[in-house]
Amino acid sequence: MSRITNSGIFGFHKNKDELLFMPKVSTSDFRNGLTILLNGEIYSITEFLHVKPGKGGAFVRSKLKGVVNGKVLDKTFRAGESVEAVRVERRPYQFLYKDGDVYYFMHKETFDQIPIPEEKLDRFEYLKESQDVQVVVRAENEEILFAEIPDQVVMEVTETEPGVKGDTAQGATKPATLESGVTIQVPLFINQGDKVKVNTKEGSYLERVKN
Repeated sequence: MSRITNSGIFGFHKNKDELLFMPKVSTSDFRNGLTILLNGEIYSITEFLHVKPGKGGAFVRSKLKGVVNGKVLDKTFRAGESVEAVRVERRPYQFLYKDGDVYYFMHKETFDQIPIPEEKLDRFEYLKESQDVQVVVRAENEEILFAEIPDQVVMEVTETEPGVKGDTAQGATKPATLESGVTIQVPLFINQGDKVKVNTKEGSYLERVKN
């Protein structure tokens, strides 16, 4: 069920009986960072180029990246073609605790608490108590798309073999368990109780952090 208006489309969300407003935008409104709905998935425009060939109609060549699925897509639109725009917001939350496969977070400004299932968490293995995250929400219906942690975090080493003072053998590493339970490779001189900065995207050690 839907109702057409001059400025957009009202329709029911496929999972909830609630009314949504999905504004239509033309290719002339394209800009980097604009989020649109395409084949039921939300994509962000990362590149676009208006093309006017000598023959045939004008078109817009674009590169899109899935907000949730991360897929990169090359898509060509006819000039003046309309698509559905989606308003996506990133909100600051803090991790509180985990209960089974559900993680609980608190909004850092309103203090509202929300549960998020593990499948909607990005790099959840690096979550620790009070860790700041960004929760990405589809604003029209408050649907939580996913939550992500920073690309770099500082964590304490809870278990590793004792280090040897002055042992800085080039490239030599050993496994170390961090306070969240995840294990990474660290240099030989790192000891239990040390704090280390970690690249969460690569799952790699960056440096030891002084207390």
